[in-house]
Amino acid sequence: MGLLLNADGLGKHFGSKTLFEGLSMTLSEGDRLGLIGPNGSGKSTLFKILAGRDTPDQGEISRRKRLRVGYVAQETEYDPALGVLEVVLEGISDHRLEDYQRRARAEICLSRVGIEDFQRTVSSLSGGFRKRLSIAAALADDPDLLLLDEPTNHLDIESILWLEQLLINASFASAAVSHDRYFLRGYANRMMELSPAFPRGRFIHEGGYEAFLEAKEQFWEAQVRREKGLATRVRREREWLGRGPKARGGKAKHRKDSAYEMIERLEKMRARRRTSSVEMGFAASGTRSKELLTAEGLSLSRGGERLFDNLDMLLSPGLRLGLVGPNGSGKTSLLACLAGRLKPDSGQIRRKDGLETVWFDQHREQLDSEATLKEAFTPSGGDAVIYRGRSVHVNAWADRFLFRREQLPMPVSRLSGGERARLLIARLMLRPADLLLLDEPTNDLDIPTLEVLEESLSSFPGALVLVTHDRYLLDRVSNLVLGLDGEGGCVYVADYWQWEREKLKSDPAPASRGQKTEDKAKAEQERRNRPKKLSYHDQREWERMEQRILEAEAEVEAAREAVEDPEVASDPEELQKRYRKLEESQQRVKQLYERWSELEAKLVS
Repeated sequence: MGLLLNADGLGKHFGSKTLFEGLSMTLSEGDRLGLIGPNGSGKSTLFKILAGRDTPDQGEISRRKRLRVGYVAQETEYDPALGVLEVVLEGISDHRLEDYQRRARAEICLSRVGIEDFQRTVSSLSGGFRKRLSIAAALADDPDLLLLDEPTNHLDIESILWLEQLLINASFASAAVSHDRYFLRGYANRMMELSPAFPRGRFIHEGGYEAFLEAKEQFWEAQVRREKGLATRVRREREWLGRGPKARGGKAKHRKDSAYEMIERLEKMRARRRTSSVEMGFAASGTRSKELLTAEGLSLSRGGERLFDNLDMLLSPGLRLGLVGPNGSGKTSLLACLAGRLKPDSGQIRRKDGLETVWFDQHREQLDSEATLKEAFTPSGGDAVIYRGRSVHVNAWADRFLFRREQLPMPVSRLSGGERARLLIARLMLRPADLLLLDEPTNDLDIPTLEVLEESLSSFPGALVLVTHDRYLLDRVSNLVLGLDGEGGCVYVADYWQWEREKLKSDPAPASRGQKTEDKAKAEQERRNRPKKLSYHDQREWERMEQRILEAEAEVEAAREAVEDPEVASDPEELQKRYRKLEESQQRVKQLYERWSELEAKLVS
């Protein structure tokens, strides 16, 4: 694999804070690097430096000659009035292309990310499709290396699976900052954790996410053994240093220097292993009612589209309900109905008298961006908050959520996405609740914080309704899942994986896909007498495309039958294996259609 990029001794500081120092790494052809690390460790800054959008304070980066690096930021601001085609055209830097070639490339990239209407404006796109648009703009520049910063934020689960397959099958190398553990499992063939806890500021493993976790555990076990051995030696040297000058008089000076160096090394080792974690625990109101909220016959439409229809629901203490479905299927709207912020078109909701409800807003609109961090913690003033009936000083409360005391006068607008998420959770935890309604609480949170959030939600004694794209958290926390299909349908299932199987059953029949192939083949047949604009090899590929698609669709059907085999229903490992085979065969069909579209674009250009 050819080397694309080499970073040597990188350092970056913000004021007195050091993000990273002496950082070295490489990226090569075929790499799919997953980058993780605690919030504030400098992951986004590192990607900006690698993409050439920021400069390091120390160190240097060597790039392969004419290397094209694409970059997808966490949040990309586009002019709302721009059309999607204009946005992607602006991302193409190759000025040697003719206008028709630029347009063809832009349209192909938009199609690859699922945007078929090239006349749409940015303002008409959801958060998930704005993320897809930024990916299309990066793809249009034909990168050798694509850097993606939190690409799964704002994407629904189906879109995350699509992105995973796009990157796995891409011809370019890529690196992604992500805290989505299932995404990392499927995507990464290399892993890197950026953290001051490691001797060189980072830990790299050549292998997937599971192998990385094992290697990291072995690393820490070895570190503990080294620390114990060093501590024993330091104890002896301290005893020797503690003896009187007469006892040490004949000793060599270099031993004293070595002893002090050893003591310093032990302190650094211990300091690296001291890690901070958020302390969470949602306060329950203590109610003993078995029926907190009952909904009967709920229906809601938006823009002429039915989101859900005739939905019944009973929320009681201990129920942790996960909501799943594509973007726009009504998950947030359903939460708003349960919270009493939105009135359904029909049906009724009965709430227990005095029901205490806590709502987590995915857009973080409950936060005043002009307020200081201290004012956000204590909106009524003062220097303390009340948690579970006890007064806690605001400094201690800030420490609990990993905020430094010097940040308290800082305006909320200057906080990172992860810090805003922690702030909102910290505020909500102050309110005793019977019912938690959480809309995408995991965005921007690092993995250690996600693990603490997972434990907190699992131990919450009230009822919980959770919307999240984090399949790992959803799988671990929820004990019931409600799936919305975006067309009015809804179904209760035991877990996320059963919802995936339900979706497979409702896929279009193979015959309809075969008919689509046949119709497209007929349309292509009408073009055969036109002047050819394809090379010899492209022409041969184009003529065989219909048969290849039919064969690939037959593989999809065989894989689907294997997934639905009742004999593997009780074998999660085998079911996962067969499901992955189905996804791979479906992706193959999609790739063939995309390639057909590319060849067609050449024919009509």
